[in-house]
Amino acid sequence: MKTYLYPKLLAVLIAFMCTWQGNATVLTAQQTKGDSIPKLENPFSRRYLQQNLRKSHPRLVLNASIERDLRKKIKSDPVVKNMYEAIKLNAAPIHNKPLLERIQIGKRLLSVSREMLYRVNMLGMVYRMEKDPTVLKRLNDELVAVCNFKDWNPSHYLDVAEMSLAVALALDWTMGDLPKTTEELAIQSLIEKGIKPSWPKNGKNPSWAYGNNNWNQVCNGGMIAASIAIAEREPELAAKTISRALDGIPHSLVEYMPDGVYPEGSTYWGYGTGFSVITIAMLESAFGKDFGHSDYPGFKESALFRVLSIAPSGWYFNFSDCGDQRGVNGDATLAWFASKTGNKAFFEKERFLMPVDQMSKLGRLDGSALVWISQYREKEDIQLPSSWKGEGANPVVIFTGESNDPHQYYFGGKGGRGSVNHGNMDGGSFIFELNGVRWVVDPGNQDYNELEQNGFDLWGKCQECERWTLLTKNNFGHSTLTVNDELHRVDGLATIKDFKNGDNPEATFELTPAFHGLLKSAQRKFRKDSPVSLTVEDMIEASDSAKLITWQLMTTADVELTKEGAILRQDNKSLKIENLSHPGLSMSVISLDPAPLKLDRQITGLKRIELRIPTWTIENNKTSIRVRLAEN
Repeated sequence: MKTYLYPKLLAVLIAFMCTWQGNATVLTAQQTKGDSIPKLENPFSRRYLQQNLRKSHPRLVLNASIERDLRKKIKSDPVVKNMYEAIKLNAAPIHNKPLLERIQIGKRLLSVSREMLYRVNMLGMVYRMEKDPTVLKRLNDELVAVCNFKDWNPSHYLDVAEMSLAVALALDWTMGDLPKTTEELAIQSLIEKGIKPSWPKNGKNPSWAYGNNNWNQVCNGGMIAASIAIAEREPELAAKTISRALDGIPHSLVEYMPDGVYPEGSTYWGYGTGFSVITIAMLESAFGKDFGHSDYPGFKESALFRVLSIAPSGWYFNFSDCGDQRGVNGDATLAWFASKTGNKAFFEKERFLMPVDQMSKLGRLDGSALVWISQYREKEDIQLPSSWKGEGANPVVIFTGESNDPHQYYFGGKGGRGSVNHGNMDGGSFIFELNGVRWVVDPGNQDYNELEQNGFDLWGKCQECERWTLLTKNNFGHSTLTVNDELHRVDGLATIKDFKNGDNPEATFELTPAFHGLLKSAQRKFRKDSPVSLTVEDMIEASDSAKLITWQLMTTADVELTKEGAILRQDNKSLKIENLSHPGLSMSVISLDPAPLKLDRQITGLKRIELRIPTWTIENNKTSIRVRLAEN
């Protein structure tokens, strides 16, 4: 095997526009600054807040009516009862843990904020249900500890937002039961350490307030929670903060349009959407309405994206900065969508009923999630589609087998561009599973802190930015095409050109923008041509500057090269790769274990299979590359 190094990066950066046609009240939504997007209802003023905010506590996620129903469900509903037992099991060890300290890791206090949010969700829900004074004392001690931090790290506002949500929930769920000194400390901390730093002295809005990524959802949600908690003390500040949030949140929700694909990948769907649903729950419990949040175009549709992003193996279709595998616990965020739609496909009942000692540590919002788990009423059991496409900033297509498919067929292909939030240069890439084995892999995400601690610029999106030197981020680490051993164009948006359902679904991606100046045209067609095979066909017209076209496939399987292509072997199973279009050219294998750079994610057994086609062998600069992956 030979080792492959990257070529010199090129410089290009062009703006991106994505247009959506909506209903009569919303004409277009564009993701460029200043363009109109669908808005939420926003009546907030000091007067509206004071007239419409629920006066009694609790009013964040819980209120008196919701709490009564929840208590009944804990006694009568096996799922709710089991999840409450899991919450109690998670809450018990917290009493013996040290109180939190302000320990920053790199530029983040986020792990501390998240631990506080977890502790409040576990302890707080137990306290609401049982009013145990021992639990109240621990909540008091936790609040005093974090509220005495010098700050909540406003330079990285996610830290402030998650801490604000934690403190607001703890204050609200114990209101009137804590010592007055603790209540006062918590209120002042939410004002001084939470909300006020979100209003910069220069009068400008922070970038997250109107951003189009998960920071918007998390930070605006945290500020809404804090504002509701301190509304009686600072009604003017609370009203203007909630108003800004309702104006800003659509700039992140527009990313779900039109079909629910979350551009940042499935695990970031869990993060951003988790904070969206708790924000909705807080608005509903405090004001009786969510101001149009849950009915935003594409938002509810994203539940289907989430479900379809999980392959039979338990691995995600892990594009963008997505994690590799789902956890064993039931998906509490997805359960919110089940509670709103009644769709059984979104309610992971068997996982919620798992013996509590077999569950992993619960999520930091799972105490709150007990509310919407209790609100689920089955209305329908919609069969999941076996072929699906989702348009948007990072379009995807997914093919699966039918229910109980003995071959466990799973294919995910995507378009998109590098400069999307948490995006990679992976337009045209795909993953493929068959018979329980992931044969074609995506290298996935890697640890941010390690990169940042080494001074690595992970977040720049220009053509020459350092992000694209990483194997997980550039096109050399993905199963796509590469021309002249160069990077994809960072702003070159690959879109879905055609999609066909049926027993043999197929999808064609328009890849030309990713190869601007190198290829006159490039389309990639994926076709499920049998229950155990996939054909990938690339229709290419090269420009005079194109010298070499490389077809790539990423795998961790063992590879045996053959005259016809290659055979992959893994877990006592095999898959053949057939080079149907260029029998005169042989495939080669490039070892990526170890990966080229020390800071690259190191993946055991990772390798890239290549079919390298010199353009001088192509007649009239036009060719079709056809490769078939099939059960061996």
